[in-house]
Amino acid sequence: MELNENARVDTSQIDDQRGSGGAGGGGIGGLPIGGGGITGIIISLLLAVVGGYFGINQISGGGGEPQTGDNTSLSQECSQPDATEKLDCRNALYVNSIQDYWVEAMPEAFGDPYKPAKTVYFANRVSTACGAADSGVGPFYCPGDDRVYIDLTFYKQLADQLGAPGEFAQPYVLAHEYGHHIQDLTGTEATMRRQQQRDPSQQNALSVKLELQADCYAGVWAKNATGTDDGSGQKIFTSITDQDIQEGLDTAAKIGDDTLQQRGGGTVNPAEFTHGTSAQRQQWFRTGFESGSAKSCDTFKQGAVS
Repeated sequence: MELNENARVDTSQIDDQRGSGGAGGGGIGGLPIGGGGITGIIISLLLAVVGGYFGINQISGGGGEPQTGDNTSLSQECSQPDATEKLDCRNALYVNSIQDYWVEAMPEAFGDPYKPAKTVYFANRVSTACGAADSGVGPFYCPGDDRVYIDLTFYKQLADQLGAPGEFAQPYVLAHEYGHHIQDLTGTEATMRRQQQRDPSQQNALSVKLELQADCYAGVWAKNATGTDDGSGQKIFTSITDQDIQEGLDTAAKIGDDTLQQRGGGTVNPAEFTHGTSAQRQQWFRTGFESGSAKSCDTFKQGAVS
């Protein structure tokens, strides 16, 4: 994977709250998000946070007005010639690419316009419309304020604790979260929540389908990423290689429910899966990448996920 050093970093798509001092009040700590977590097996910090790799923040209650950061330092940093060498600027470019893709792809696939969503950089704790959260939950999307949230130190945890150090793990994470934004815009997420309420016995199974669809959308973006630009005609990526895609697949394998349960020393219990197995997450990322079309990502159709 190679970013175009001449591409302009649009930091207006980022809300940098790392200097805001964090959220007031109580946070949710390692409370699992994105459909639940590994109930009863929280025996280490790893298992306290795995439920959030990765998902939709569905904290009930406690939501408030989201904070607004100050992008001055980020904008200055990302206007420098070596911007693509800096973690926060690279991630801003990933966001730029993902959103540039969906601006055209969403109307084509679903007939609806794309509504941009900011990514919030935070440190330690953050206040969202879904509630207060801390870094332990991992990256997440909040449908209450249409924002993606990430503490960029998560990538070190992903590499050191979960064994996914590849560079392409980073845009895969963000593309997955923006997949949840697409689900929010299309009504898929709201429909799924209503189904969960009607049939609580299917709550986890439906969550798995939602997460696998977000993985598929990430794969779709990856297929089309080299066609995205910065708005001035400069391509954001000069190349994405087979090795990059393999890094995405490797990351998907490291965060499957079965793999995370095994890493925690517990018994693999499919009834507690909320994001899908390693094989399923790889399968749906690959499905999206090979097709290059969001129309291939219907994980909710009969028999799509077994």
